[in-house]
Amino acid sequence: MTQNATAYHANNAYRSAAVAVPPLKAVVMLCDGAITLLQKALEAHEAKRFEEGHIYLTRATAILRGLSHNLDFTRGGAMADRLYRTYSALIMACLRSYGRPQARDNFRRIIASLAELRDAWKFVEATAGKAAKARALDKTLESAAGR
Repeated sequence: MTQNATAYHANNAYRSAAVAVPPLKAVVMLCDGAITLLQKALEAHEAKRFEEGHIYLTRATAILRGLSHNLDFTRGGAMADRLYRTYSALIMACLRSYGRPQARDNFRRIIASLAELRDAWKFVEATAGKAAKARALDKTLESAAGR
């Protein structure tokens, strides 16, 4: 699969997930998917199934590429720029690590970093959900008080 086709599929995966579930949940799910694929890539690499491992690695980096290409720099500002650099660094770390003698340790660090990022997105999702519920409750109370 060419790079453009991979990027196209990554963008479609992100958009499909974002339509099916709330965007923050989609990001968490996609991070989980990338983590799973990287774990499978590492397992395949250690079992010397290099072609299979490369396929998993390509899919994982496609997810990360999709996440980075769907950032809203207008609304996200410096945070979007930081996330873009983080996703790009993770992609490069994956590509540089695969097939190397230290692949196991490198992939564990990459997976741990991605898990930390996923957990941060989960926190944002939970916080945003609580804030939305609080705003809805406030509106309900204001409506009841205004009657």
